[in-house]
Amino acid sequence: MNRQLLRAGMWFLTFVEVAVGMVATLAPRFFYDNVPWVDLAPPFAEHLMRDYGAMNLALGLVTAVAAFTMSTVMVRTALVAYLLFAIPHLLFHITHQHHHTTSQAVGETTALTIAVLLPLALLALSWRSGSPSHRDSLRVPGLRY
Repeated sequence: MNRQLLRAGMWFLTFVEVAVGMVATLAPRFFYDNVPWVDLAPPFAEHLMRDYGAMNLALGLVTAVAAFTMSTVMVRTALVAYLLFAIPHLLFHITHQHHHTTSQAVGETTALTIAVLLPLALLALSWRSGSPSHRDSLRVPGLRY
């Protein structure tokens, strides 16, 4: 059961990263203008938006491989990588809310806090799900060795 929940959480994070990455990379102005809170920290920079999108796509790929293989090493690496972005992202936004109304600040802080708590919970779950041997954790399901 824990392993199924962990896999579902990994696929959810993959979906979020790929969706954000696609929009920010392919339509940076749309992303800036239409994603809540993004346009509250001007000015628009196409280069920054496209780089942010590409970074999300890269993280989405790593998370997808982890979700597909369920390799202990890959799952934990993907989750720590996710947190290496999500924690500083949350801290930045918490300290830069002067453009926000109270409801915008609460909404943004809530969403970004969840973006930290979910991978933390999945990381804890990865420790409770048992650790296959290092060799087995690197095997891809369905491939013959």
